[in-house]
Amino acid sequence: MKNNNKIWDVIVIGGGASGMFASAVAASQGKSVLVLDKNKNLGEKLKITGGGRCNITNAEPDIHKMLKIYGEGAPFLYSPFSVFGVKDTFKYFESRGLPLVVQARNRVFPATEKALDVFNVLEKEMNKFHVAVKNNCTVRKINVKGDRVESAETNNGLLYAKSFILATGGMSHPETGSTGDGLKWLRDIGHSVKDSSPNIVPLAVSDKWVKSLAGVSLSFMKITFYKDEKKQFSKTGKVLFTHFGLSGPLILNISKKVDDLLQNEGKVTALIDAYPDTNEGKLEESIIKVFDNNKNKIWRTILKEIVPEGMAKAIELVDTGLDFETKVHSIGRGDRKKFVKILKNLPVHITNLMGYDRAVVADGGVSLKELDMKTMSSKLYKNLFITGDLLNINRNSGGYSLQICWTTGYIAGMNV
Repeated sequence: MKNNNKIWDVIVIGGGASGMFASAVAASQGKSVLVLDKNKNLGEKLKITGGGRCNITNAEPDIHKMLKIYGEGAPFLYSPFSVFGVKDTFKYFESRGLPLVVQARNRVFPATEKALDVFNVLEKEMNKFHVAVKNNCTVRKINVKGDRVESAETNNGLLYAKSFILATGGMSHPETGSTGDGLKWLRDIGHSVKDSSPNIVPLAVSDKWVKSLAGVSLSFMKITFYKDEKKQFSKTGKVLFTHFGLSGPLILNISKKVDDLLQNEGKVTALIDAYPDTNEGKLEESIIKVFDNNKNKIWRTILKEIVPEGMAKAIELVDTGLDFETKVHSIGRGDRKKFVKILKNLPVHITNLMGYDRAVVADGGVSLKELDMKTMSSKLYKNLFITGDLLNINRNSGGYSLQICWTTGYIAGMNV
């Protein structure tokens, strides 16, 4: 095997968000840094994150509320966030010419709403401090000796460094190179690693009416989940209908709970309330007014005046037993009340969660108990630092995942 004699100060394995960030920070401290990336280009996942808009962080001002999002990981994160938190993320990018804007639910985006501009800031910073990059470089394993990592075994031969930063990401969007390699290496050298599963991920459903709405996004809907017809939980928010089922922030952030329901045998269903802030009585009153103004029209032709925008054709696909070819003046009281109940209880049948290819984040990763969170270094190998999605931290969509990348990347870069 080819032996590369140069010993770098730092080798960063993984050229995604946390790897790029960590490499630039380490190099800014005067370290010689080499980034190894299996892809042809750096930052492939970063460029598509947030639908190409890049939800760069979340502007939650209360650190306790912010860290609560990370569940059991919260106690471990106070130290790193006190060094590099949300305000530091704002300062870092804005001081480098990329203004940020806060949108709904405290989500933060570059003002340009282009993920590529976030990538460009990081790439420019890497170039400024002369970070070397090897693309198309596949790491096969990391070699350890005693309590230190000695080398990375690659298709370019053995590569040596005084310190290593592992930033290969989890298993979401495997088409960008995130195939869980780092998790395997960590397990191979003795770390405790929780198996990965798609975490923030859309739901697949069997209902034709849902799939007929592909591309329609409705901002205020209540969805209630049932297991074997027993109510489990409800959430209200934005729902995106797709050709395979349901997505959008509301769905993504509850997918883990839905997955828990799917793990045991039994049917998982849901009911969508299209008018969560209107009770059945008030909704019926408003429908009666529409009916009174359109007595001689066919019911189907006035659906768009009653149901949320874009849903008219979909309602006809719901198994209602109602005849929408009826003239409005012939609609009986019973059918009208049945129609109201349908709008308050649209039926959905959940089949499964979508896979890693559609996951925003996949959970699992190395146990935080095995890391020194003040430095992001392994407690087993003094010169190994671990960042980003390799860490076993659950998180919601909304900028929380990328903030972990910036925080842990900065801490690792400063401490190698």
